[in-house]
Amino acid sequence: MAVSIYLLLAALLLLLSIFSSKLSLKYGIPALLIFLGIGMLFGSDGLEVIDFSDYQLAQSLGIIALIYILFSGGLDTKWSLVRPIVLPGILLSTVGVLTSALIVGYFASIILQVSLLEGIILGAIVSSTDAAAVFSILRSKAMGFKYRLREIIEFESGTNDPMAIFLTIGLIQYFITPEMTWGSFGLLFVKQMGIGLIAGLLFGKIITWIINHANLGYDGLYPVLALSFVPLIYSITDLFDGSGFLAVYLAGLIMGNSTFVHKKSLMNFFDGVGWLMQITMFLVLGLLVYPSEIIEIAGKGMLIALVLILIGRPVSVFLSTMFTGCKTRAKHMISWVGLRGAVPIILATFPLVYRLEHAELFFSIVFFVVVTSVLIQGTTIPFVAKWLHVDSPIKPETRYPIVLETSIDTKAALKEIEIEQGDFALGKQIIELGLPEKVLIVLINREGKFLIPRGTTEIRDHDKLLILTDKYDLLEIRNLFKKKH
Repeated sequence: MAVSIYLLLAALLLLLSIFSSKLSLKYGIPALLIFLGIGMLFGSDGLEVIDFSDYQLAQSLGIIALIYILFSGGLDTKWSLVRPIVLPGILLSTVGVLTSALIVGYFASIILQVSLLEGIILGAIVSSTDAAAVFSILRSKAMGFKYRLREIIEFESGTNDPMAIFLTIGLIQYFITPEMTWGSFGLLFVKQMGIGLIAGLLFGKIITWIINHANLGYDGLYPVLALSFVPLIYSITDLFDGSGFLAVYLAGLIMGNSTFVHKKSLMNFFDGVGWLMQITMFLVLGLLVYPSEIIEIAGKGMLIALVLILIGRPVSVFLSTMFTGCKTRAKHMISWVGLRGAVPIILATFPLVYRLEHAELFFSIVFFVVVTSVLIQGTTIPFVAKWLHVDSPIKPETRYPIVLETSIDTKAALKEIEIEQGDFALGKQIIELGLPEKVLIVLINREGKFLIPRGTTEIRDHDKLLILTDKYDLLEIRNLFKKKH
């Protein structure tokens, strides 16, 4: 009976979270707050439906969720878009994280009356950003960014988690280990990041090769195969004292930019896994929180949150991007979208597990800072983007009723081309276009309706043509449709 009750509660919480996420799309409420709020509502300080206070278990669940979220994020990252902003992205995720930790740590030590090192530990805990919260808001407003800001923000959030995790755990170990020196701390950083980098690149290549040559008898086993590789990457890298978080992100990045069998279905599968892990993580963290204790530290928490938002984040961004050529308005926008997410709350469980003196205070402060960051910055992102003139409208992606499942030996690709005034194809029948044999118009999206084209079908303004062609000739084919009279 107990198992049935637990399963019922888990299913109800997941369903409530999933359908509540529609509020995020409709009203721009960050999904993070919705999931955390549901966890708090059902927790010990709410309706008292679930009594959960196991920080060790919460930390373990958080680590499992985080490695899948990072892997999924790596899969979705397009290297062709990221390559031009790698330098500012890496600087933001290293120098930026360290700078933010030091600034917030200094003020936190004064506000909370703790040692400077303890303050910097708190600063390190809240130093990582969450891109998912940002883009859920932008998606609800149908807006994007100029100046490759989206790519910078996504890449930074994927790579700054390993840095924040290293700083937090490393500083805690330094605090509780008297014989540890700053020199050994620096060597530990080089070792962790170096091994994580190498492991991520190697595993990404190896896993891609295995998936392409496994020849499994059942298609349903491929998601299971890929799913099992994620903890394998993390655990092996961690056993060699490397950053397992960096390794899983890079392995996902390598795979996402390679060709492997069932790529489309696996990408969709891991997108779902990523959402499941985010919901689970936020719900568990919400169950851990006691709102009555958060209220008690609201004053100090607000001061630290304002230091992070108005001083720590902007200074770290401008310092990190000083010589990268980023525009000033872009730097201001990057500063403002530095939302905090679940990672700081997960990291706040480490002082509790290590039994630091001010661990419970730190956990409450971190939770308050995260929620304040999302409320203040998250709800104002569209307004700030318009004020800085860095906003850009985004076109909704067309969902076609067919997909092309790639394989290692295929050269085919599906490409959407929208017809506009002045285009060569406008007003012509398909038979009059003189298309090469290797080019096929599969579908036409006309005002939201899909048409199966014939040779006599006339191309109209704003038609969206789904083209099947050689992926290496996409630009040539686009020019064929777009060339002027």
